Amino acid sequence: MLLNGRSEITLDVYEKVAWGGDSVSIGNEAMIAMDSAHEAFMKMVAERLAADPAAQIYAITFGPGDAGAVDMEHDTRPTILWTGASFGEALPDRVVRGIVLARLANFLGGHTASRSEVAVGIASMLDPHTPLPRVPVQGTGGAGEILPLGHLFYELSRRMALEPKERMALINGSPCAAALVADIALAARHRITLAEQVFALSVEALASPLEAYSADNEELWGDEHETAALRSLRSLLEGHRPERMVRQSPVSHRILGRVLGQVRRAQAEAEHAAVVSLASVTDNPVYIPPDNERPLGTVFSTGGYHNSRATAAMDAVAFQWADLCLLAERHTDRLFQHPDTAALLASEFTYRSLHMVQDGWAEEARSLAQPSLLSLASWGQNDVPSESFPAWRKADAIGHSLDASLAILATLAVHVIASGKHPIPKALASLVAEVNERVPPIAEARLVGPDLDALTRAFTNRVLPE
Repeated sequence: MLLNGRSEITLDVYEKVAWGGDSVSIGNEAMIAMDSAHEAFMKMVAERLAADPAAQIYAITFGPGDAGAVDMEHDTRPTILWTGASFGEALPDRVVRGIVLARLANFLGGHTASRSEVAVGIASMLDPHTPLPRVPVQGTGGAGEILPLGHLFYELSRRMALEPKERMALINGSPCAAALVADIALAARHRITLAEQVFALSVEALASPLEAYSADNEELWGDEHETAALRSLRSLLEGHRPERMVRQSPVSHRILGRVLGQVRRAQAEAEHAAVVSLASVTDNPVYIPPDNERPLGTVFSTGGYHNSRATAAMDAVAFQWADLCLLAERHTDRLFQHPDTAALLASEFTYRSLHMVQDGWAEEARSLAQPSLLSLASWGQNDVPSESFPAWRKADAIGHSLDASLAILATLAVHVIASGKHPIPKALASLVAEVNERVPPIAEARLVGPDLDALTRAFTNRVLPE
């Protein structure tokens, strides 16, 4: 993957590099831009200091955070990064690769004022044969992302003699938030497909009337995402059995178009947040390369390291996934209670326990669905910690809960349909085959948990790269 500018770091490129394992190289155009910016920056610093020896240039004449002034002439600070102090559960490799890719957005146009060799060193970390550093997802309580980025680029800082601005260019900004929201956006893109298939199976198992998914609702509601959900449900249920429930379907079935529409809306916003964030310059201090008005460019501090949009987008997806867990529990409950399906599921020694397991996963998701609000717990200049890492952890965990919830609902729906020897809509046939392969009908008392776990892992593998 050849990169010459930050606009080329798209969500599709992210998927190929972070999830697919593609490597990255830096193009000549970007190399020239970076080296030219570095040369102009050094001239600017020299001129400022010549005019005013006490000039304040962040990360050049005074240190980061609450650190004091730096004697440039006698600067003996080590170039090795010092911020890898966090610990705990590690990010999966796909996200670590995504952070490395997103870090390049600051460099390619010269906005870090770094030498091109630093960007080349970053890109080399994406070689599929290069082991990735372990980056903790926990303990990231500071403003910005200096703690996880300190882990990520520590070895690079040991191999290269970094200049002061280059040290900060590696650990400042918000490439982690960009990668985290991109990861959730891609997972949401695949998970909505799975969720709509399973809920369509549930509708077919209960033989609910299909009028709630009528095309007439598209104009009545006037929402593009709800329209997409309604069309998806109609497509999935094409070839359904003709005999349907006489009365109107349960509320949990009738509201599917609207709930799934909201899931699609949250996914779309996460995708948009990812697209913007991946290509954004978020460095602090940020360097603006030379132009006609500023022949040597300019440098100043920003708040680009705090990506509020990514956090809000991940929360929105997480909350919708949690709602789907709760909706799956309601669909499960209807299968156990409705006269047409209750008899098959009534035995205490076969399917009955699955209702309790479904309740457990729904409560797991509910307990995790808490908003990622700005924290009060920090100090000094770092007085507002970033919340993107906690937001990603919650979303990732709720996503796993949803996979489990869908596995249970799919199992019940498939076995109910099979008991009545009803035809399967063509679009759902492969899902039905997968469920039957992982969880055979429960005709007698046996240990079902491992089967459901296997199906859940198969569902997760549909959503995330193995």
